[in-house]
Amino acid sequence: MNHRKLVIIPTYNELENIREMVLAVMGLEGEFELLIIDDGSPDGTASVVKTLQNDFSNRLHLLERKGKLGLGTAYITGFKWALDREYDFIFEMDCDFSHNPKDLIRLYDAVKDRSFDLAIGSRYITGVNVVNWPIGRVLMSYFASVYVKFITGLPIKDATAGFKCYHRSVLKGINLDEIRFIGYAFQIEMKFTAWKLGFKLIEVPIIFTDRTRGESKMSPKIFKEAVFGVIWMKIKSIFSPYRLNQSE
Repeated sequence: MNHRKLVIIPTYNELENIREMVLAVMGLEGEFELLIIDDGSPDGTASVVKTLQNDFSNRLHLLERKGKLGLGTAYITGFKWALDREYDFIFEMDCDFSHNPKDLIRLYDAVKDRSFDLAIGSRYITGVNVVNWPIGRVLMSYFASVYVKFITGLPIKDATAGFKCYHRSVLKGINLDEIRFIGYAFQIEMKFTAWKLGFKLIEVPIIFTDRTRGESKMSPKIFKEAVFGVIWMKIKSIFSPYRLNQSE
């Protein structure tokens, strides 16, 4: 079966990476499509995408937003765009090559037969597979997932992972308007919600390589949101059971 596949990449000041990333995804087998959601990058990221659309007009798409509105809101916008256009599988991915575009095929292969509903590119399912991160950040990331599992019971070793493939049923089943967080807590909230709704999750081992070009978007505010957001999610799940979205 020829599934329609859409990769969503939010961008802000990714001029150094965007051209190479677009060409990498467009060059994969399987006719992946790509949606770039750019938050008004002053460095001209969106202009590069528009130029490349001349070569990939049917597969390369662009949504431009005014200002930095947050990772989570970018993905929610992309998810709704994808559902409206009947894509079968929807991917999340970073633009900085910390996620290897070739692994998109492996994520798709994990869910294409519908044995699982959500595939997660995991840094920790087979040890610690992280390149170029300082040890302090590796430990913070690893123990963040341990913390999430301890508080929520979510059976995932890489709870903050942002490299994922959803079957459309997952995104239709989640009330996207009720997703609260915008930073790394967004990644946890989406996995936790999918799990609570009964969808089947699988982790696919990947090697995560820290960006070599451009600037990281990590901030203390984002980390704080994740720490306290996990507690909020657990409390909410106790007093307000998760139910499949019936709005569509």
